[in-house]
Amino acid sequence: MKLIRNLILLLTVLVNVGCDQISKNIVRRHISYDENISVVRHHFTLTNVENKGAFLSLGNDLPSPFREILLVVFPIIALLTGLIFIFLKRDLSPLFRLGACCVIGGGIGNIIDRAFRGSVTDFLHLKFGMLQTGIFNMADVSIMLGTFLVMYSFYLERTPTSKVSSRH
Repeated sequence: MKLIRNLILLLTVLVNVGCDQISKNIVRRHISYDENISVVRHHFTLTNVENKGAFLSLGNDLPSPFREILLVVFPIIALLTGLIFIFLKRDLSPLFRLGACCVIGGGIGNIIDRAFRGSVTDFLHLKFGMLQTGIFNMADVSIMLGTFLVMYSFYLERTPTSKVSSRH
């Protein structure tokens, strides 16, 4: 049972990494750098940009050795620790494990880009009136979805179960 669970967890991580890498490769092949393609009017656009930093280009201007340590080495250590944790810890909810797999898979997807390309390919942009996102990728979607699932699992654990009162 534990072996099957761990294989499913590993498969979930790999599906997240695979979706991210496939989508980035399609963008690199078919969308020119800085090209904007409107998918849903101007609310949802595809573009092709490279981000040498982290979220919203944070760390983009750091010298190369520091940026690589901060954005490649430390995250690899954190993601491996997280993977070991979800494989070995017994009392984690399935929802927490699923969320953690999404976060780990998304993190691995972005680390692959940083380690082998020197930057992360971002290509999705949403805009609704004054509200808009930065440009992001499928790894970022996995990380955000996983974070939501982990937080929701904590909420469910802390919410007291309602007892059905019996009527006399």
